[in-house]
Amino acid sequence: MNKEQPELIDATFRNGSMTGIGVITGFSLNFLTRWGANPVPWLMVDLFAVAPLVAGLLLQVWSFVELLRPESMQLSVYNRAKNHFLWGTVGVLVGVGVALLLDVLQHSTPDMLK
Repeated sequence: MNKEQPELIDATFRNGSMTGIGVITGFSLNFLTRWGANPVPWLMVDLFAVAPLVAGLLLQVWSFVELLRPESMQLSVYNRAKNHFLWGTVGVLVGVGVALLLDVLQHSTPDMLK
C-alpha cells in the first residue's frame, strides 16, 4: 500500500504568515481594548459593532492557534487557517466600521450631518 503524502508548504512561508497574523490580531485586540475602555457609556446599539468585532477576533486567534500546530505545514490545514483569518479580518473590519459609524451618529449634532 502506497499512501499518498499530503502537499506541504515551506516552513518559512508558514512562519511569515504566523508573524503577519499575530501582528494584525494584536492590532485587533488593541482596538477592542481601547474601545472597551472608552469612558463614553455603552448603548444596546453598540452590540451591532461588538458582535462582528469579537467574532472576527476569535476567528483570528483560532487561525493563529491552528498555525501553531505541526499539521499546519500541510497545505489543506494551512489554507483552512488562512481562510479563518481572512473571515476574521472581515469581521473585525465590519465591527470597526460599524463602531465608527455609531460614534459619528451618536456624537454628532444635527448640523454636522447636513
